[in-house]
Amino acid sequence: MAPTLRPGDRLYVDAAAYRERPPEAGDVVVLADPERRVRWLVKRVTAVDPLGGTVEVRGDAVDRARDSRRFGPVPVASLAGRAYRLYFPPDRARDL
Repeated sequence: MAPTLRPGDRLYVDAAAYRERPPEAGDVVVLADPERRVRWLVKRVTAVDPLGGTVEVRGDAVDRARDSRRFGPVPVASLAGRAYRLYFPPDRARDL
């Protein structure tokens, strides 16, 4: 997610966001890595299935991102939530 996010950044995540509305292109989401379930990924939604069942998620660092180009579309139900604020480090705190 560089330059938006850097290693060590801390985020607030709304775990109920997609109970209230479907994901939209541009949302920053958190999901379990489909290939290594013990790891969390933070990605940007780039496309939403018209039927609403899956999303394409991509990393901003195109040359080295582990994203849907590698593991395919992600079910909306597998999203842990929408990241909405970077809170640490304090000098970079802002809404996403």
